[in-house]
Amino acid sequence: MEVTRTFDIIELNLKQYPRDDMYGGRNDGGWYTYSTEDVANHVNWVSYGLMAMGYKQGDKIATISPNKPEWNFVDMGLAQAGMIHVPVYPTIGTDEYAYILDHAEVKAIILGNKSIYNKVKPIADNLKNLKDIFSFEPVEGVRDFSEIIEAGKSNADKYADELKRIKGSIRPEDMVTIIYTSGTTGNSKGVMLSHNNLISNVKATVGAHHMGYGHKAVSFLPLCHVYERMMNYHFQYKGISIYYIDNMGIIAECIREVKPNLFTTVPRLLEKIYDNIITKGKSLPLIKRLIFFWAVNLGLKYKLKGKSVFYKLKLSIARKLVFSKWREALGNNVEAIVSGGAALQNRLERIFWAAGLPVLQGYGLTETSPVIAVNPLRLDDIKFETVGPVVENVEVKIADDGEILCKGPNVMLGYYKAPELTAEVIDSEGFFHTGDIGVIEDGRFLRITDRKKEMFKLSAGKYIAPQPIENKLKESMFIEQAMVIGENEKFASAIISPNFTYLHDWCSEHKIHFRDNKELIEIPEVIDRIAKEVNHVNKSLGEHEQIKRFRLITDEWSPQTGELSPTLKLRRNIIAEKYKDIIADIYMRSDKEQGVINRIKNGISSILKGLPKF
Repeated sequence: MEVTRTFDIIELNLKQYPRDDMYGGRNDGGWYTYSTEDVANHVNWVSYGLMAMGYKQGDKIATISPNKPEWNFVDMGLAQAGMIHVPVYPTIGTDEYAYILDHAEVKAIILGNKSIYNKVKPIADNLKNLKDIFSFEPVEGVRDFSEIIEAGKSNADKYADELKRIKGSIRPEDMVTIIYTSGTTGNSKGVMLSHNNLISNVKATVGAHHMGYGHKAVSFLPLCHVYERMMNYHFQYKGISIYYIDNMGIIAECIREVKPNLFTTVPRLLEKIYDNIITKGKSLPLIKRLIFFWAVNLGLKYKLKGKSVFYKLKLSIARKLVFSKWREALGNNVEAIVSGGAALQNRLERIFWAAGLPVLQGYGLTETSPVIAVNPLRLDDIKFETVGPVVENVEVKIADDGEILCKGPNVMLGYYKAPELTAEVIDSEGFFHTGDIGVIEDGRFLRITDRKKEMFKLSAGKYIAPQPIENKLKESMFIEQAMVIGENEKFASAIISPNFTYLHDWCSEHKIHFRDNKELIEIPEVIDRIAKEVNHVNKSLGEHEQIKRFRLITDEWSPQTGELSPTLKLRRNIIAEKYKDIIADIYMRSDKEQGVINRIKNGISSILKGLPKF
């Protein structure tokens, strides 16, 4: 059957992919599953239940929840009833909740648990459009999600014809969701996506791998993010069963239990997996440790093509002795891992492929539904250090200034209530301006080099692209996070958050004693060790790009503490403000001097804005 709207996927599965475990979830009692028929029934009950409660086509309803099968019931139930789904991150702060829920004119919230409710409760009374709050898990004083299901069951006959009429009236180009981009500065923007935006992207990525009916995936990245959500549709479109993990702390355990064939992830999680494996390898007995790091070093030299017979022989030994344990830790069935959301370090690509765990790096944005390019599971169509070929039906061109422009059915309808912002990013030819800088290699492989807005200029006029430098720094086992700074300064510097787990072990080995992390980062031997890592990176950089100074900080950056966005991108303005004294110290500048510089910069900006445009 032809799928043109998100909810058509349910009918497709009923007809072509009937199975007992279309969705799986986990609770205190272990794993539970829903068959295709169960899913179809629950989706309809959500539609009927909300209609019986007075909700109408066009109403905005938000979900704030960890991943679980029931999230899909709401998503599909809203879509086929013509209601607009506004999925929101469970990890953001109260102020951002207040802005998004008010801006979207949300009429109901379906949240995941008590901790989320405690963050929403203080602002609920100020949301003028809000009528109800429901919860998937029991929360005292909050209506239970089961009320919607029960209302749906008891009103099925009453609303069946009305739902059928609404479904028939919904066009592929109609809006189905508003997704608020996490943003690194300012308020989030509401990205309006249609059924066709999402479904066209599902169809464009179908050929990226061979898996389908009979295979399993796990889902742990937030479903409120367009990347995981589109892949959620992608899996269902191909008949793949999905097992949802609602707790990031038990991912490894769940993967071993489910034994999936594939899953989606972000580079930061792959970095964590790799770092944990290396840490464990360092604690092995001498002979095993030597074999372990021989295998790792071999894996870091992995090439997709052109491997010598001798290398292949050594790799087969390494896979049997070492890498087989890596596969076992991920259930032993993984055939592909899809990585997106940020740049993937080349060492991770090579080592995971060497271990028999192919990582397929892709690229996209919320505004492009999201995939623009992806490396498929075909050796002839993959290139390391790129995000792969542009997907079918999507056109990409590189602007004169290096910016990646995208055009196709995946490009958003626009920003909600912000036509002026929409006009800034979608030009008269229909090309979306991504804000990313990139190049096309070998005529078809897209490589991302940096974010346009994050590039800055030194006082000497040389440009710095910070992301590639930061990624190189993070390849060090000693460095957890880093932000490169130096706009309008004579040289580039960095603020570094160390990998304290690894650093503590290193100090123990070298008999370096300390009371706490604050004392630790001031110990000369520690500073010298980090300096060695920085100098190693500097050797691969141009003279003007090299990090001349750095400062260590004790904070471990996260979305909860504000330095990272929910998608784990650096919030540069927030970090710069938080460490302004450290930055001033790096450049030995007083607040008064900084104030003068800022006034000069603002004055120049005002003059430039007043000049006529040619």
